Amino acid sequence: GTITLKPMPRIADSIEKIIQRRKESKLVKDACEGNQDAFSQLFRMHVKKIEAHGRSFFSNAQDVEDFVQDVFIKAFSSIKEFRQESAFSTWLVRIAYTTAINSKKRKKIYESISEDDEIPSQIRTPEQEQIFQLTKESVKEAVGQLPEKYAVCVDMYFFYGMSHEEISVITGFPVNTIKSNIFRAKKILAAKLKNLNG
Repeated sequence: GTITLKPMPRIADSIEKIIQRRKESKLVKDACEGNQDAFSQLFRMHVKKIEAHGRSFFSNAQDVEDFVQDVFIKAFSSIKEFRQESAFSTWLVRIAYTTAINSKKRKKIYESISEDDEIPSQIRTPEQEQIFQLTKESVKEAVGQLPEKYAVCVDMYFFYGMSHEEISVITGFPVNTIKSNIFRAKKILAAKLKNLNG
């Protein structure tokens, strides 16, 4: 049958998440009007995601730090062009992805965020933690079977909770290509979860 596993970060919406979204929406509006403090707050809300992205692309801590600074400067200087047609996080990750891809300092091979112990996430119950660890294993396995440039799609889906369409906006890859690559990771995960429940 069809596998309908959702990416890990997507759990039921809570009041905190609704409040967070409203706060972010207000900060985006203020940042677009030139409020530097609002932009800094926005960036801080997403900086862990940008750092994790950087660690997949760059070998040493200094290069990751430089990358985060570059993304901050690029995003700040173009915030007034942000049309809010996508989420702020999608827009920001697109800048980060383009910055990383165009950097001469980046590694030859992208390393999946599944190798990283500091994946940006919320607090998980023991059961969610077990599933999360299986997800990391599945992504690692799937990435080993994928063309290197598509590994980032799998990471964005499972660890950043992004949709196929958002990933397409960020990477420029066709949605069907993204779906087929993510499907491999889902298939591996489904088998692991079956063993867990068996």
